[in-house]
Amino acid sequence: MSFFETVDPAFAAYVIGNAPVKQIATGFDWAEGPVWFGDAGCLLFSDIPNNRILRWTPGHGLTTFRAPSNYANGHTRDRQGRLVSCEHGTRRVTRTELDGRITVIADSYKGKRLNSPNDVIVATDGAIWFSDPHYGIMTDYEGFKAEQELPCNVYRVAPSGEIAAVLTDFACPNGLAFSPDERRLYVADTGRMFSTDPQHIRVFDLGADGRLTGGAVFHTIAPGCADGIRVDTEGNLWSSAADGVHCLAPDGHLMGKILVPEVVSNLCFGGRAKQQLFITATTGVYSVILNRKGEQQP
Repeated sequence: MSFFETVDPAFAAYVIGNAPVKQIATGFDWAEGPVWFGDAGCLLFSDIPNNRILRWTPGHGLTTFRAPSNYANGHTRDRQGRLVSCEHGTRRVTRTELDGRITVIADSYKGKRLNSPNDVIVATDGAIWFSDPHYGIMTDYEGFKAEQELPCNVYRVAPSGEIAAVLTDFACPNGLAFSPDERRLYVADTGRMFSTDPQHIRVFDLGADGRLTGGAVFHTIAPGCADGIRVDTEGNLWSSAADGVHCLAPDGHLMGKILVPEVVSNLCFGGRAKQQLFITATTGVYSVILNRKGEQQP
């Protein structure tokens, strides 16, 4: 059985031919938001419909990190190693302090409640960027059905705490990723629920002053769509897809695929050398060792 599909011959150098794609955990209803904690040697991820965050530790398996989780979705770590989470149920972005306290980063904009924050990344300057589609308030499956008060935007929370809507022309922005030098921002648009909106990844130039320009379509995933996205140290973009994970070169062309037997939702790099790719899919979590290192936060 082949775990990989090569499109560009250069992709052969990105994978290790005898490194298997392994299912490391299963039994979920929609696994999402993986984030690796290197200092603790564990992976955290969300099982959104079951309202919990789980912890997977090599050699020990699964334990519950937080339940209820307020229907948490995407996670990342900030520059101090703290967990930053998007919560559908409370319609907010939070930070778990090192002593366990929960700090609310954002829950509203201009007096209106956020929709259901989905994915989050932290820049080297400490600013927190997050997407706010409406998926968590459209049904009661991944949160609580509620009225949508704001458009589906991408927001930036400055280190001062000031929040700004920085991208306002998306149907439903989802996964976010910076290029290694933070001169580019990639944003996946998965479209409004119950619609036929275009689904693609767009790319923006990020200036030293924090201004975004551009916004052209970078790549359109097929089959399926781009949900979670991550970059490696060479600037390649790795995206979720219906048939696994797709690797995209910095110019946007498809390099190859990691084949997974379920629809993939998200991914992150981690492990001992930051070259283990963790993949959350419909009911399971998978991993594979690559010949590429990820741009992984602390």
